[in-house]
Amino acid sequence: MFARGGASRVGWEIWFVLVRLGLEDRGGNVARVTMRDEVLAKLKEVFGYDGFRPLQEEIIADALAGRDVFALLPTGGGKSLCYQLPALLRPGLTLVVSPLIALMKDQVDALRANGVAATYLNSTLDATESRSRLRGLHAGEYQLLYLAPERLLLDGMLDDIRGWNAGLVAVDEAHCISEWGHDFRPEYRRLAELRAALPDAGVMALTATATERVRSDIVRLLGLRDARTYVASFNRPNLLYRVTPKAGANDQLLAYVRAHPGDAGIVYCASRKAAESTAASLSRSGVPALPYHAGLTSEVRAANQESFLRDEVRVMCATIAFGMGIDKSNVRFVIHYDLPASIEGYYQQTGRAGRDGLPGECILFYGRGDIIKQKRFLEEKSEEERMVGQRQLDQLVDYAEGATCRRKVLLAYFGETFPEANCGGCDNCLAPRERVDATVDAQKFLSCLYRVRQMSGTSFGVNHIVEVLTGAETAGVRSRGHDQLPTYGIGRDRTAAAWKELAGELIRMGFAARSEGRFATVDLTDEGLAALKDRRAIAVTRAPEVERSRRKVRSVDFEYDEGLFERLRVVRRELAEARGVPAYVIFSDLTLRHLAREYPTTREEFHEIPGIGERKAEEFAAEFLAVIAEFGGTNGRREFRDARPDRAPAPSPAARVLSSADTVRETVARFRAGDDIETIANERKVTTGTVVTHLVKAWEAGEDLDLEDLVPAGLRPEIERAFGGAPATRLGEVKERCSDAVRYEHLHIMRALLQRRGAGS
Repeated sequence: MFARGGASRVGWEIWFVLVRLGLEDRGGNVARVTMRDEVLAKLKEVFGYDGFRPLQEEIIADALAGRDVFALLPTGGGKSLCYQLPALLRPGLTLVVSPLIALMKDQVDALRANGVAATYLNSTLDATESRSRLRGLHAGEYQLLYLAPERLLLDGMLDDIRGWNAGLVAVDEAHCISEWGHDFRPEYRRLAELRAALPDAGVMALTATATERVRSDIVRLLGLRDARTYVASFNRPNLLYRVTPKAGANDQLLAYVRAHPGDAGIVYCASRKAAESTAASLSRSGVPALPYHAGLTSEVRAANQESFLRDEVRVMCATIAFGMGIDKSNVRFVIHYDLPASIEGYYQQTGRAGRDGLPGECILFYGRGDIIKQKRFLEEKSEEERMVGQRQLDQLVDYAEGATCRRKVLLAYFGETFPEANCGGCDNCLAPRERVDATVDAQKFLSCLYRVRQMSGTSFGVNHIVEVLTGAETAGVRSRGHDQLPTYGIGRDRTAAAWKELAGELIRMGFAARSEGRFATVDLTDEGLAALKDRRAIAVTRAPEVERSRRKVRSVDFEYDEGLFERLRVVRRELAEARGVPAYVIFSDLTLRHLAREYPTTREEFHEIPGIGERKAEEFAAEFLAVIAEFGGTNGRREFRDARPDRAPAPSPAARVLSSADTVRETVARFRAGDDIETIANERKVTTGTVVTHLVKAWEAGEDLDLEDLVPAGLRPEIERAFGGAPATRLGEVKERCSDAVRYEHLHIMRALLQRRGAGS
């Protein structure tokens, strides 16, 4: 191995050049092989992974060679590793500038859990703790330092950083430097001073969303020199996108959450009031939920966020104030209760699902009433803001009402073309809507556009055209003489809402076009005029129905022992609580699923699981291996039909909805039909423990199941005494205090019953 000093720089440069030229697989270069081997060895040793995600290797090679880098990687694309791994392989300090105080603590906690010397300085620290960390920095004890931009530019801080030998500066959320970005922060503008203060340091700018204009701003304002630019695909193949017509949104939301017991999710609401009421409604229905919005005190916001990160509540009901920089990897769903503000914001918010690469679902509840609310908001804006807002609203409506692939629409917004005809991961591709003949109605609408323009010499908005078609007796129609047109009233057989839907479809098909301006108008296109004159047949897609939009598809995620997975989650939670960190800092859900599939028995096998580095193997192997052995001794070991996943399962464009909901429902259905636990287990080829886990999850989610009868009456007092009034106690400890007649399934059920009893007292 090369040392971390200057002598290795030549080796890094050679490796960098070969990676850039695409020669990394050609033999014959000892320096390159050594460099790449060192990087991969450190990746496995510290982070527990055997390979890189797309573009990570190239970005890391640039960073190690001292190059400036601009990297646009989508949420969940592995941005953090791009500067964390180089920090461990090059001399000096790596400085990470981030506006996200909560994320700083989470990332530092995760790095420390992996044995990395990392720290942060921000306003949450008292004077004593700040001085202690500064002493450590002066002594060279840290490899990474996280700083907020305003802290970075305090008097004397730049001098300190020079003394700490900062060789790499990573600017996270770099879009904040641009006024054209969606989250502009003025303090980012002074970051250009870093270049003057650290002329020899490499600078890496990272963001998840940035238009071409914002990218140019980032490079210019940060003073990046000959920057290598990396733009990853915006496609998140593990996410499924659906639009559900609003029809009793509270009931729709509750039904969805109950159908996904144990899963964490975010519900985005348009207002503070909606966030509060939605969280309260879920909580009253037995689903742990909390609100998050700018109207809460900073203490309450921090406490609610911490509860969500630590899995103490399942659902966060929030405005857009929540989410940026949230590093919770096991968010399984993101639901937009109301229409978001823009396609860009919607994409960024949905990206908080499935950061671990496992399936996630993104649902938009859509009703035309939301459009009216958004237009009222726009009325309070300046003229320029109204124009931009109207354009963004039109894009969202096209996304929600359109029948084309949702993934194609999202990627096209960022200038990316999705090459497949069917993405297999959105409602429109999974269940294409029926096309119906709309020639007569389309002719009526296009003819009305033509007649109104012919009479008045100008265009009007969709609402006015619909008023003419439906024969509305309004002052606007009468004053312009449009009640005298031959098209006046010819559409009385349809509702105004139906005509507006058709108008949107004709615009999307190119027969009509919206203008840009303060008052968005609609007019015939050349294609629309030709279709009108030629009486061309026009077919449109039928609007989705509420029931059809709730259709579920099975996940293609790899198989694992669900009963063991639940046991491992309990152990993980206990370890996280003891250390005061979120559960995912210990291990991600993906790592637990691999453990629940591979059943490792030795420390070496444990270390081979993706996501388990040397430090975590040393610290946690004994605890987890004991639980796996205990579970296997009681329930046996399952054999799995699907191919073994050597590392994180490769995402596929196929539909990804969590499989647990379907399998739980099947177990519940058989139980209600009168099958006993053993019969269900035998027929479904799972353990009795897995069946019990399904039933308990469904019961905790609100299903009316009589579980107490599954525990023999004579054993219940003994089990209660064994728990000793502490139902959170690990089951292995409780089992030791029970007779041989008590099985783990009995303990699992009784723990759930005792926990509810305690919560209700």
